[in-house]
Amino acid sequence: MKNNELRKKGIGTLLLSLLLFFISIQSSAQFTLRIELVSIPSKHLNDSIYVAGNFNRWQPAETGYLFFKDNDKIIVEMKNLPPDIYQFKFTRGDWKRVEASIDGNDVGNKIVKLTADTIVRYEIAAWKDDFLPVPKEHTASNQVHILDTAFYIPQLNRTRRIWIYLPEDYSKNKKSYPVMYMHDGQNLFDTYTSGFGEWGVDECLDSLIKTGRTACIVVGIDNGPQRFNEYNPYNFQQFGKGEGDQYLDFLVQTLKPFIDRQYRTMPSKENTIIAGSSMGGLISYYAMLQYSGVFGKAGIFSPAFWTAPEIKVATSGLANKLNGKFFFYMGELEGGKYITDMQEVQEILGEKSNAMIYSVIDPESSHNELAWRKWFAEFYKWIMADGFNNVVKTKE
Repeated sequence: MKNNELRKKGIGTLLLSLLLFFISIQSSAQFTLRIELVSIPSKHLNDSIYVAGNFNRWQPAETGYLFFKDNDKIIVEMKNLPPDIYQFKFTRGDWKRVEASIDGNDVGNKIVKLTADTIVRYEIAAWKDDFLPVPKEHTASNQVHILDTAFYIPQLNRTRRIWIYLPEDYSKNKKSYPVMYMHDGQNLFDTYTSGFGEWGVDECLDSLIKTGRTACIVVGIDNGPQRFNEYNPYNFQQFGKGEGDQYLDFLVQTLKPFIDRQYRTMPSKENTIIAGSSMGGLISYYAMLQYSGVFGKAGIFSPAFWTAPEIKVATSGLANKLNGKFFFYMGELEGGKYITDMQEVQEILGEKSNAMIYSVIDPESSHNELAWRKWFAEFYKWIMADGFNNVVKTKE
């Protein structure tokens, strides 16, 4: 009997070892993705064509992703890619000269789930810059105002446009309100000022407040030419010196006191929220780490943690003082590496803090304003609900 038990244990150990071996092989596998263009527009035939996607951080003119002619074929090959879901578009060197549909409209990302060496073939119907731009209309609701077109940032010696959303009943009572600070302000309220679509924050809040949800003031801070620096607290080779600490010092020491003086706000941490996407998601999360006494809730949409590997060490060192609410979103179509980065930060945060965490991995969504708009209402309803219990809620 004893020998049988030992034999069973030995077999179990062997099976487990084999399983781990095969998992390690699969996780370390690398494949080649070859893209062929079977048809391109007759205009700009001599221009260089690039592929830009989540495999090269969406850089529209990176040398290693330039198509070349191979006999009668136009191809690009990407080698040593791990298995993942990859998204991409074709450009002629910048995002103003991106591919378009035959009538000039934007086209969706190409998507390939890479599990083996793969060849895919595409047509480019047209280029965006060959069409007159479609005039944009203002879509901001009556509750949205420009607070200042050039609000001074003394910490960086720059100016920035600041937006403010006031609930419809703000002028009809003497109540005080929570405040949410959001980055990339030009993309929050108005299609006219947005580059890739707007979040619809104003319309969303107008609707939710009418159903009895807690009302909130929203302050939107435009991004500027140094967005990648201002929204990153760390130096990053591709973008340069991180200015995130100075940017957050502006929010905490300059902008928030101004808002609290000029408007009827609830200034406590439980009523001060910070939110953003991509680099804005990174700086929102970092704000919760560094200013846990100022910000009590955060919306962290598609955080660009890949630009800040130090964020895991910072989380490990600072999480024990956190008890706020964190809403994390990532689209599955953004790619497995980005999901893993976010989940690793979440795990450290969950283990070492008393934070309340809500995590969403949307299998149908990607890294864009459409996805963030889709999940904004869920984020808002959750952070405005009472409670700071240590609960992890996950949706996939």
